[in-house]
Amino acid sequence: MDLGTMSLFEALVDDAGLFPPTALPMADALRRHRDDLVAGSPVLTHRFLCPASRLAELRAHLEQAGFPGAGPRADEAGRAGRTERPDEADRMGRTERADGAGRVAEPIRLGLILDTPEVPPLDGLTVELVEVPGGRAVALDIPARQFVEVTAAQLPIDPPPGGGLKIRCGGLTAAAFPTPRELGAFITHCAERGIPFKATAGLHNAVRHFHPGLGTDRHGFLNLVLGVCAAVEGRDPVPVLTTTDVGELVRLAQAVPDGTAERARRLLVSYGSCSTSTPIDDLTALGLIGAQPAATGYGTGAAGAATGPATAGAATDPATREEPPTR
Repeated sequence: MDLGTMSLFEALVDDAGLFPPTALPMADALRRHRDDLVAGSPVLTHRFLCPASRLAELRAHLEQAGFPGAGPRADEAGRAGRTERPDEADRMGRTERADGAGRVAEPIRLGLILDTPEVPPLDGLTVELVEVPGGRAVALDIPARQFVEVTAAQLPIDPPPGGGLKIRCGGLTAAAFPTPRELGAFITHCAERGIPFKATAGLHNAVRHFHPGLGTDRHGFLNLVLGVCAAVEGRDPVPVLTTTDVGELVRLAQAVPDGTAERARRLLVSYGSCSTSTPIDDLTALGLIGAQPAATGYGTGAAGAATGPATAGAATDPATREEPPTR
């Protein structure tokens, strides 16, 4: 594995398994997350995204899924984590491991999607970041980074101190997908001001491609990463955001200087994907990362039947494979 190339994709993908189109039940999403932690792919942040409205449901399923329940131990971990930025901790390789019974040693690390008027009581849960809709920061009384969701049309916007912005790259309709020029304007805005950002929706696959069911082109996460690389070097990100040339994208990724990769990933914190296996599959198929440990992919249904691919690392063609719109 080329360690320089791997630095582009390390701790890139947040677990958004609760969100459409996968929309796993809470118990299944947590089991998949636990299994991904055991597999330990460095492409994953091993951070679980959860709507604020579902925290009580999450808490009720933690121990059954093999995680420590919220309590003093989680509180202690949360206080300890306040001395470092979560994305920096990710780069240090902080990953929980399971014991022989499939239980993980550390509390679950959460990204909170604020769909309630305010943050509910956490009762010992460890929240690393809060994603806030509506284009405006909110007052938080927890030591978590805040990412304010905006559109390109709302720029310029400055984030809250210590926080960043969030951009939605797709959705359930063609209108939900920003154009490459709109996405490029957002990336350039963040690069010129040193604003970290998160991305979400529509970024399952590595390479930009046409989705006939939606009647629109879907952004690729490899295009996004390379667009950020272009922006931190002072170049226009739009050309690489629009390309569907798989070979060219791979060549560009392999040629990214270490310094550019580091600056780009300080800017692009992560993106949320409802599939935790597809990004790994695509990067492996493109030869940009080595073969990864087995992961659970989509998890299992309540009756134990597989609801999607069971392992990561299968050879796929990310330029042609069609996936439904994702978080």
